[in-house]
Amino acid sequence: MLDHVFTDAIGALRDAFEHARLERQAFEERFQSDILLGDSMWQTSYSLPGEGLPPRVQADISCTWSTWSQAAYRSWYVDDEFTEPPRIEIEIVLRRQQLPNFPEPGRLLEVLPAESPAIGGEKLLRTGPTVESFYGNDLNAPEYAIEVGFSGAYELTEAGLADGSTLDTDFSALGGWIAGTLVRVGDVELNGS
Repeated sequence: MLDHVFTDAIGALRDAFEHARLERQAFEERFQSDILLGDSMWQTSYSLPGEGLPPRVQADISCTWSTWSQAAYRSWYVDDEFTEPPRIEIEIVLRRQQLPNFPEPGRLLEVLPAESPAIGGEKLLRTGPTVESFYGNDLNAPEYAIEVGFSGAYELTEAGLADGSTLDTDFSALGGWIAGTLVRVGDVELNGS
């Protein structure tokens, strides 16, 4: 079952990103449902305006609405009992790609905060960097990419379940934060890139 509170959260995130003037990578958006477990997941990518395809810097966003959270939401909706708050698991990965040289991860971590702004009462925590290398068929001149993730959960309050506009307020800071952070990620010197 697709619960409306999850689609409200998706709408609130889209609004936050569009207000920050981020560009959605239309072909990168997916809504999936795990048939065996019942979890629902929304994934999308946004970049700074004018970055082109593929963008040089981008943010990949994933939100998961677990079966457990769906059950907690239904329990509140049907029985009006708020025993445990449902949660939306969130992961934001900031990525810089098309680098001609192997990037120094430490330089990227210097410009990134350890956590996101508050989303409701929670913050997303930074994870360690990942560096990828891409080779063409000739195996010459590889390209590199580096990414750093922020992950955590947004706990829905009873007030948030009753009034969807709470989601707009709670998610509003993410758009500007992602836009500003993408600018820093794009500006940092990563070994001649």
